[in-house]
Amino acid sequence: MSIGSNEEARSRLEAIIDAAIFAIITIDERGVVEDFNRAAEAMFGYASAEVVGRNVTALMPEPYRSEHDGYIRRYLDSGTRQIIGIGREVVGLRKDGSTFPVHLSVSEVRLADRTLFTGIIEDITARRQAEERVTELQNELIHVARLSAMGELASALAHELNQPLTAVSNYANAARRMLDFSGNKDPHTASELLLKASDQALRAGEIIRRLRQFIEWGETERAWEDLQATVEEAAQLGLVGTRSRGIAFSLNAEADLPRVMIDRIQIQQVVQNLVRNAVDAMDDWDGEKSVEVTLSRISASRVEVAVADTGPGLAKPVKARLFEPFVTTKTNGMGIGLSVCRNIVESHGGRISAEDRRGGGTRFLIALPIEQA
Repeated sequence: MSIGSNEEARSRLEAIIDAAIFAIITIDERGVVEDFNRAAEAMFGYASAEVVGRNVTALMPEPYRSEHDGYIRRYLDSGTRQIIGIGREVVGLRKDGSTFPVHLSVSEVRLADRTLFTGIIEDITARRQAEERVTELQNELIHVARLSAMGELASALAHELNQPLTAVSNYANAARRMLDFSGNKDPHTASELLLKASDQALRAGEIIRRLRQFIEWGETERAWEDLQATVEEAAQLGLVGTRSRGIAFSLNAEADLPRVMIDRIQIQQVVQNLVRNAVDAMDDWDGEKSVEVTLSRISASRVEVAVADTGPGLAKPVKARLFEPFVTTKTNGMGIGLSVCRNIVESHGGRISAEDRRGGGTRFLIALPIEQA
């Protein structure tokens, strides 16, 4: 091939690289930049002449800067790949000192006398912002669903709080009358009444604490939690106001269940929703009325929460679209409860499903990973 044709081929290649929409940077075995295309100039804010001949770590913040040359040396010595041919998300450093997320793919070019590495870089700032916005919207929807659930429970909660508060008033008035009675010689009885009043006040406070914790807005936070305690507290919230309905409740937990990495409030939202749905499904039911929650380990890596009722079961048209948004059998329901439940469970790396309960009724199954990466 003639010199002229070689120069033409090189010019053509340079033109193609410069026209690429992604930043393309080529470095040698020492990490020194040899090529820096126009997209790279626009992305990092440097002119090509400012970067060529410098170490590529000038385009990286810590800790990537300190680690980079070591990656190259280890690869050349051992052949162990950290990123070459794989690609990963890292952070870039602009000339003005600002950082931004990028996706970096690196390929190796072996020449007769040396090795070069070419990096193709995509600025993923917009993608990250979109992902963060989607997460924000999901969290807002989850919060709206919690508020909707509390709206449906409002009258039941008022009744539930009225009982301990009325008891506080009755016990306190009885103790006052005993202490005011001129011939009273038994302050111990009055003390017992005041102690009972205190217990009822604490009970009312606990109901309010659970409600406030359940509906408050905040950042999602996952931690290692006791699954049985988490589920039991949520189930009790779902059963608020159901004493007069004659519904039996039981919770059965397998011994020595492992702790799980979850957002406790969100998982409680799922359990509360399922328990409440089970209760509501048996409103006009003439048969046995019971809700059973079962916790078990189904594999080395997963635990399962099952919520079963003995009601009429699910109609086929509803069952086919059960977890879709705005599908509901409730007169005043928004139809987002089960859709939100699915989003929460799947965001935890789990799955949720429904099946017919043996003997009648419906059984919801939540499978959660014990440890999420």
